Amino acid sequence: MKRVVVVDSGTGNLRSVEKALAHVGATVTVSSDADVIARADRVVVPGQGAFADTMAGLARGGVVDAVRAAVARGVPYLGLCLGLQVLFESSEEHGPVAGLGLLRGRVVRFPEDARDADGARVKVPHMGWTQVDAPRADAVAGPAGAWYYFVHSYYAVPADPGVTVLTARYAGLDVCAAVRKDNILATQFHPEKSQAAGLSLLARFLDS
Repeated sequence: MKRVVVVDSGTGNLRSVEKALAHVGATVTVSSDADVIARADRVVVPGQGAFADTMAGLARGGVVDAVRAAVARGVPYLGLCLGLQVLFESSEEHGPVAGLGLLRGRVVRFPEDARDADGARVKVPHMGWTQVDAPRADAVAGPAGAWYYFVHSYYAVPADPGVTVLTARYAGLDVCAAVRKDNILATQFHPEKSQAAGLSLLARFLDS
């Protein structure tokens, strides 16, 4: 079994992530210990709530350095929701607030008067099941057409559009729903809340 460390930044629904990974065959440890993260075969960074709170949680006990070092060594990284957003250089949520800077780009808020393609007002946060498209094929992220569960008011705008492997249409925008670069995979949606499609993605990550 792959040793997966779910990084505890104090802001994620860690139990549901742990259970979903165990369901698809992982040996899971939830930890905020930099030494434990350093020994992981896979690193998963979930997060809910505010960007700044997640970054503050990662900053404790050398976790930021441990995560960056793991990625630099080629350890597969999976970010979930805020675990995607913190990969980027900054977020405008209560900010700007600096992120990990592992990917170039920033995180921005949906417009206050967000509207769909027909001009009708839509709610922020984007919450619920949404079908994804795949502008770039990626075997781990998966194909277009799957439905995933989203909860977010902010979304990533990568400086390199080529890292975006899944998008979701909301508020008249093709929002970045998943990114992939080398050993980094991250999703704006919650695989652990996305039933069979989410479990399938987690299983592909374990095999990557």
